[in-house]
Amino acid sequence: MSDWLIFRGTGKPARNRIADLPEAPHWRRFDGTPPPEDEDRAPEIDHSSLRRLGDNPILRIQEERTLQLINAALYLRRPLLVTGAPGAGKSTLAHAVAHELGLGRVLQWPVVSRTELKDGLYAYDAIGRLQDTQLDAHRSGAPRSAAARAGGGARPRPGGRLAGTRRRSDIGRYIRLGPLGTALLPTRQPRVLLIDELDKSDIDLPGDLLNVMEEGEFAIPELERIAGRDGRDQVTVLSDDGRPVVVTGGRVRCRAFPFIVMTSNGEREFPPALLRRCIHLNLEPPRGRRLAAMVQAHFGERADETHSDVFDLFTQDGGGIHRPTDQLLNAIFLTQHAAQQEDPARRAEIARLLIEAPDQEPRR
Repeated sequence: MSDWLIFRGTGKPARNRIADLPEAPHWRRFDGTPPPEDEDRAPEIDHSSLRRLGDNPILRIQEERTLQLINAALYLRRPLLVTGAPGAGKSTLAHAVAHELGLGRVLQWPVVSRTELKDGLYAYDAIGRLQDTQLDAHRSGAPRSAAARAGGGARPRPGGRLAGTRRRSDIGRYIRLGPLGTALLPTRQPRVLLIDELDKSDIDLPGDLLNVMEEGEFAIPELERIAGRDGRDQVTVLSDDGRPVVVTGGRVRCRAFPFIVMTSNGEREFPPALLRRCIHLNLEPPRGRRLAAMVQAHFGERADETHSDVFDLFTQDGGGIHRPTDQLLNAIFLTQHAAQQEDPARRAEIARLLIEAPDQEPRR
């Protein structure tokens, strides 16, 4: 295997290896100002990743071409567009990279037909802010005058603050960055972002992503409008991790471009402008050693041999049928609990309930 690989697909954590990633090409360098080092740590990898990867010998990636394309995306700071049949392990790639390189919790953005770019960047709870403003006015006690009601003004509180008027600095309480917005924060090490099933999106979303991914920044208009007023240029908001972060001047600009994995099941084509900005990896369904490694990751060492009857049933068509790998995992789990080890016929009957599903179609 080439020495240039940062991510090697071993499944074993190697946090120091990300430090060997060379500086980005000059056209992919960004100048966001990072926070103090003691605040510049991604949350630890969470249960969402661990349940996908397993807690035994962790899922390994053996195909050299797959490893090379993943590393190309890391080196070039480009999104990785992963296509392939459902159940091929596309989403798991993001979790495998985050685990091995010690990049922390994977930011996940599941896409549906109604998803818009703003959903991934940030959310502003304008209704919540309005309700709190009205509650402030109610708690002030005295009713507003007719002139104030007609002019939309606010009654001064004791001490000079206007009832019903929230301080501008309070606006951050009502803004939360989305997964994409959090990934673009100016951290020293890249975050891992999974944009899952992009092909299910509205027709405009892939095109809308272009500018954000090319420039590595975005604006929050609600904060831009108040930037510089009263000498305030920084507002604290919540990230997708639930942690407070500072936004300066109403804009978020990255420093280390995130490792972005966009998955697609091939339900639609993407615009050429997006494709040329991505590294494209077509992931074949796991077979052979890769499939055995997946079984071992979830059921222990040599589990593929212990459950060879179910394993063989899953692979008996030589890959001619699209079978999501979770069918194999489900079948092994079920046969462990619903059939006796010494009754092969019963085990096979249980396994076929899941593996020989009626809605499977031959590969074209």
